[in-house]
Amino acid sequence: MPEKYKLLVVDDEAPTREALLRYLRRKFDVKGAADGAEAIEYIASENFDLVLTDLRMPRADGMSVLEAVQGKTPRPQCILLTAYGSISDAVKAVKSGAFDFVAKPIKLDKLDEVITSALKNRQEYNTVHTAEKAEPVPLTLSAGMQKIMDLAATVAPSKTTVLLTGESGTGKEVMARRIHDLSGRSGLFVPVHCAALNANLLESELFGHEKGAFTGADARQRGRFEVASGGTVFLDEIGEIDAQTQVKLLRVIESRSFERVGGTEQIKTDARLIAATNRDLRKMVAEGTFREDLFYRLSVVNLQLPPLRERREEIPGLINKFLREFASENNRDISGITPEAMDILINYSWPGNIRELRNTVEYLVVASTAGTPGVNELPEQFKSAPEIPAGQQSSVSPVTSLSLEENNYELIRQALEQCGGNRTAAAKLLGISRRTLHRRLAEMDSE
Repeated sequence: MPEKYKLLVVDDEAPTREALLRYLRRKFDVKGAADGAEAIEYIASENFDLVLTDLRMPRADGMSVLEAVQGKTPRPQCILLTAYGSISDAVKAVKSGAFDFVAKPIKLDKLDEVITSALKNRQEYNTVHTAEKAEPVPLTLSAGMQKIMDLAATVAPSKTTVLLTGESGTGKEVMARRIHDLSGRSGLFVPVHCAALNANLLESELFGHEKGAFTGADARQRGRFEVASGGTVFLDEIGEIDAQTQVKLLRVIESRSFERVGGTEQIKTDARLIAATNRDLRKMVAEGTFREDLFYRLSVVNLQLPPLRERREEIPGLINKFLREFASENNRDISGITPEAMDILINYSWPGNIRELRNTVEYLVVASTAGTPGVNELPEQFKSAPEIPAGQQSSVSPVTSLSLEENNYELIRQALEQCGGNRTAAAKLLGISRRTLHRRLAEMDSE
């Protein structure tokens, strides 16, 4: 993964543009353009991971910027900024290929969530499909994964809810988009990452709100279920939602209607619901932290995506795909790795799954001076960490038999130690989300 993603901010209003540049510069490599025409010149000559553009501008508008983005390889994601009165135009832009839109005045927490989702999507979906479109790379699917793909294709045209489960990084959002693409539904695919929002913000995000519903609600806002009517709502990290939102979500599934926050009007939706989690919802039901009726409503079809260590036959094809993608993106003449390096990568345990594999291949491409990277070019953990044979991961640690509440700090310390500092693997071992682990670590650091 690059140290900093490169973003282009396009807005003809200088105060808005400069404020966004100052805010985003904390985490990203950002560049500003004063209008669409200037942005199109930048897009033609430079590679960006994401373009954040106003919709209404002189010389060239946001749709022109979107068109320039779509003609770029590798293709950056595009997010539209629009005034409330132009939201219908923004929705059309999303149907034309924009990732999402953010209404003005911009709420920074909302902007953060959409940017995070867009960059994640670019990693796991967009660039992969761009590479396949140029020249398909043959992939060998494991027998288990082939069955899942076949079932996904079978249920895609239906309206039934689908629950995607599996470890972090196994490609749940990619699968959700595949189901949507195969569904024949004409509406939008609208992702919502539940863990990124607190309960009040999540409720407003899902169902919308009326003007004056709460402090700062200076205009009516349509929720994701309303925007996605006729399409698909994808709720990632569904296990993180609070009890009140669970009740409202159950009602939407059962009645296909809801009320905006602060409103009384019954709004109908034809949005299809796909949810995903890396948590054990059955265990949460038994513990009383997740509603049993909602669980059964969500899991009419449950697709369990296997971890990469159980799909080792897929690793060579994925490596070759990612090698070509990053070699093209970074203008490197690398088309393969040595057999010894390939063998090490095939037999590695991959606690971070496909996401970790993709980041490792990117490292090989950008850090290697060899035309065919080998063992010496692999990151250090592959040279020193013992291989964990397939099927033996369940014996990694005794931490799974303990409760996090019994001794938070000691358990976290043990989990991180046993996972070599890998936070994703440690969170899985503890049975919590990566976001919860980060919060716990922050609390530890502050004490």
